[in-house]
Amino acid sequence: MNENGSEFSIDLLRKGDQAEFTRLVEAYSVQIYRLAIRMLATPADAEDVLQNTFLKAFQHMEGFEGRSSLSTWLYRIASNEALMLLRKRRPEVELDDTGSQEDFMREYTPLQLADWGPLPEEVYLSAESKDILDKAVQLLPASLRIVFILRDLQDLSIQETAETLDLSEGAVKTRLLRARLRLRETLGTYFGNQLEIRQNKE
Repeated sequence: MNENGSEFSIDLLRKGDQAEFTRLVEAYSVQIYRLAIRMLATPADAEDVLQNTFLKAFQHMEGFEGRSSLSTWLYRIASNEALMLLRKRRPEVELDDTGSQEDFMREYTPLQLADWGPLPEEVYLSAESKDILDKAVQLLPASLRIVFILRDLQDLSIQETAETLDLSEGAVKTRLLRARLRLRETLGTYFGNQLEIRQNKE
């Protein structure tokens, strides 16, 4: 690995080495596509983000300074592409989300906080549950959705998410809290019903 923790040769990538860039594309295509489809919910749009991400990465590789990891840099490009496409398709979408965590806790109290704890893992991982979750994620404001996807679905750290979105770690934590609370309210009824059904069978 080089100094930024990448398994790829940054020197070769900067020189436009086709084989090394192909390796990069093969390594990160699935993750980038998942990010895009979760943000945009449309395969055609996700494909556009995927292609544009690697096109821009190839075009601007010489400018990659290595201050963040290569994967974080790719996620940043993909996130920007997804958000720009979202704004282009829906100009009314607000991508900024300001306000402190304390302000949010005073202003917003979830109406439904069902206890999901006793549910077995197979319930969370069922096709129906995944579909319900995907739809609930789509209901989040774009600024909360991207943070939730990067942190909880793509498994980036708080620091990596902050670097990807050019936010402070505090802002990431605040937006993540908002996203989780909104999802918990949206999904509370569904998982609450699943728990009741399971208990009635026992």
